Order: sequence, then structure tokens, then C-alpha cells
Amino acid sequence: MLATSPPEEGALLPTPVPILEMRSIDKRFPGVHALMGVSMDVLPGEVHALVGENGAGKSTLMKILAGVYVADGGEIVYKGQPYAPRTPRESRDAGIVTIYQELNLVPDLSVTENMYLGVELQRGPFLDWPAMHRRARQLLSERLHLDLDPRTSVGRLGVGQQQMVEVAKALLHEADIIIMDEPTAALSLREIADLFAIVRELKSHGVSTIFISHHLDETFELSDRTSVLRDGQHVATVATADLTKAELIKYMVGRDLASLDPKRPAPIGAEVLRVEGLTRHGVFENISFSARAGEIVGIAGLVGAGRTEVVRGIFGADPLDAGRIFIDGREVSIKSPRDAIDNGIALLTEDRKSQGLVLIFDVRENITLSILDRLSRGQLTDKARERQVAAGFIDRLAIKASSQEQLALNLSGGTQQKVVLSKWLAAEARVIIFDEPTRGIDVGAKAEIYQIMNELVAQGDTIIMVSSELPEILAMSDRVLVMQGGRLRGELSRDEASQERIMHLATVSDGENGAEPAGAAA
Repeated sequence: MLATSPPEEGALLPTPVPILEMRSIDKRFPGVHALMGVSMDVLPGEVHALVGENGAGKSTLMKILAGVYVADGGEIVYKGQPYAPRTPRESRDAGIVTIYQELNLVPDLSVTENMYLGVELQRGPFLDWPAMHRRARQLLSERLHLDLDPRTSVGRLGVGQQQMVEVAKALLHEADIIIMDEPTAALSLREIADLFAIVRELKSHGVSTIFISHHLDETFELSDRTSVLRDGQHVATVATADLTKAELIKYMVGRDLASLDPKRPAPIGAEVLRVEGLTRHGVFENISFSARAGEIVGIAGLVGAGRTEVVRGIFGADPLDAGRIFIDGREVSIKSPRDAIDNGIALLTEDRKSQGLVLIFDVRENITLSILDRLSRGQLTDKARERQVAAGFIDRLAIKASSQEQLALNLSGGTQQKVVLSKWLAAEARVIIFDEPTRGIDVGAKAEIYQIMNELVAQGDTIIMVSSELPEILAMSDRVLVMQGGRLRGELSRDEASQERIMHLATVSDGENGAEPAGAAA
């Protein structure tokens, strides 16, 4: 228990008793020793960050705590009592609730229905909807400061509001510990700020949060302590205020990363891609820019600015209503992704799992998917040649897979991204569009992706990079294009670009505070 009165002068403060202790947790899967004697504890009202590279064991450890997996060894003590949940419901009923990156909500049901799903209140033989709506509204308003009608369909809410519904569900179940797994991955800057305010509010009420994120800035901003896992083992638990970013990265990857500013200069050549007046009515309008060999052109802007939609239009994934596309000064017609590929344009999509990979295919099949016509003889694929091509890219991009036959769905996020990139390199793409290239991957994998991007531009390829992370835009871009409301609002050179100037262009409307016109070098 925490002290209830101030200690005498000179007296040592009592050490808080952990609400949760995980001791020497061990977990094996076929061929994988996922957790090896991992121990960590959580204090009452603490925000405890859990970090590590993909595959370090974070999710496995939390799934044991959430009752999804059963540990093979070790013990858990929760509120001073042995704790061994065998189902997620047992965990929830005990007061430990998990909010996953892929939200566990039913879009067609209302906020109230989602909050009470499986635990509905009854009055006699009937469901007590007035009581459930009243309690839902109270939690949303008083605890989360959210003005939201609980009868609203969840499918009509934005991602940030849906996340708040998940938090409200946790409060409904009187959670003492909330596990948040990559909660900010799909949120805007404003929604992230709102979520952090809620986490701090929960902390003030004594609720503990285990916070998993690949964004180290979030770890430093929000957490009290940080635990690090590496290769299934506990490396350190440190007061976050006593850490530096370089120290945390070294704990995570076991080595110093060469630089946190990863861009290496490359010779800039002739224009490769030019687009003029690209328009898709109601989505984006009159987009014009060019990109040269050896250049990384970053596209910045807030969520909903039209960045992804523009690059999908260039790739032929979505139809254009107007505009022209030029490759090496020659106008080309791109009506489909096949047309784009034939003209040397590749797109690594924001959602690599559903749009970039065939998850039930293995590594080899995904790498060679774009060049099957070259590897086929009639109706048959030259398997020996296919294995040779895959082996070359596995070696070149240091793809961490148990074999060429490992299914894509079982790879880490960073490894999946490398497989998608291999597919496009096999197709000999010259213009490579990265849409959120490092979303959901750890710091070590990020450094490897940046290294690959540097190698691509060094050999004369052209990269268009859409990213919501301003540090990434600033670190990797030779030029930055800024979009707002479906329009190109400005262009900044590497020397001119800053977070302040980018955010000014991304948020200030024409005519306000001297906003700079599209195409202006500020």
C-alpha cells in the first residue's frame, strides 16, 4: 500500500507494492522459445511501457496476462494472489483488459451495445436499455470527457472515438490494469493527444496502463517506467526519466544504431516522374510535382489530406478524373496497377497485410509474385529459378525467415515490409512509392528500411514517401510536399523544412496568417 500521510523529514519513502508481478514466465511454440524466464512488475496507477523489436516477445507476454495463452512456466501474482487466467473473459473479469491495435468492436452495433456485449443488464426477462445507455453516457462524459451519444453506431465513428469506446468498455468492467497494444498506430496527432490525456486521467484514478508502442517519443512522453524485451528475454526495467533514447535503443537491439538521422546524400539526376493536374473529384485536386533519379520526395500532411489517395492514383489503384503522368518526359497512360508496373512504378501500401502481401503464401511466393510471367514456361513455374530469385532477395535485404516456405502471416512487421519491397525490386521498379514505410515496425527494422531506401536512391532509383511521422519526413526527404484538404499547399527543400513550417502548411487555410501557396519554397 502507498503511504497515506507524509513521512517524517529524512525518512525513506516506502516502496509501492506492485499490483502485478510476472515471475520467470516461460513460453514455447513449435520450433520457437518465445519467452525465457521473463519477469516484470506493474505498480498501482503506473504507466509502464513495454518495448522491444518485433519478435521480442511483448505480445506473447501480454497474451499470457490476457488469458489468450497459458504459460509453460513461471507464475503471476495479481493483487497479492496467484493469477492464471485461461480465457480472455477470466482476465477481463479479474480487472485486466486489453485494447488491441485492431479494435475488437462490432461496427453495426451501437456504442452501448458494444460496451455491454455479453454482459447486458436485465430488468426481469428484458434487457434494461435505459440503464445501459445511462451508464455508457456517464462513463463517456464524466471519465473520458467525450460528448458522444451512446446510441450511435460504432461504424460511424472515427478511429480515435472507437478507441475511446474500447477504453470505456475497460472502465465498465472496472479494470485495474489496461493493456494498450500499439494504440496510436492509426490515430491523428489530435487523437493521440486526446488518448494520452485519457491515460493520464486513468492514472489519477489509480488505473495502471501497460503501453506497447514502437514510437519511442511516446514512451518518453507518457510512461513512468520502461521494460525492455529482446529475443524473448527481459533485458531491463528502468525509470523512463533516467533513460536516453540512445540507451533505450541499445537495450532493444543489443547494439548502437549508427545514426538517428538516417539520410545519406545521393547524387540527384534527371527527372524520372512528373505529374500534372492530377484530380479525383471530391478527394484531391490539381496535384502537380516531379521527382528525379536519386531523390526522396516526402509527402506530408494530416490524416485525410489526400496523400495516400494521390499515390494510389499514380499507381492506377484508384481512377483519376483528370491529369497527366510522365515517365522520363514521355506521357504514359496508367489505368491499372499493371500499367504502373509495366512503366516501372511500384507502391508499397500503407496496409501491407491486406494490400501488399498474400498472407497465406510463403516468402518465396510473395517475392516472385510480380514476375511470375518471367519465371513460367507455359503453364508451369520454373521452381529452381523461383527459389534462386527469392534466395537473392532474402540475402540482399537480410530477411529474417526460418525458410523460403515460411508463411507471410507469421513474419514480423519489419520482415513483411522487406518481403513486399523484394517483390517490387524483383519487378525492376524505378519509381518506388512508400506509403507509411515504417508504420508498426520496431526501431531496428526502421533503421534497416532506411538503409535500403538509401541504397535504392544511391543506385539511381526514385522514391516517393508518404509518412505521418514528421521526424521521418525531415530525416529522409530531399524535398517535402505538404498537402491539406486534397490540395498541394507547399513545397520545401530539405534545408527549408521544419516541423513548424510543415504543420503551418498542413493546418492553416489560404489567406490565414500568411499561408504559403502550393509550390512555394518557403
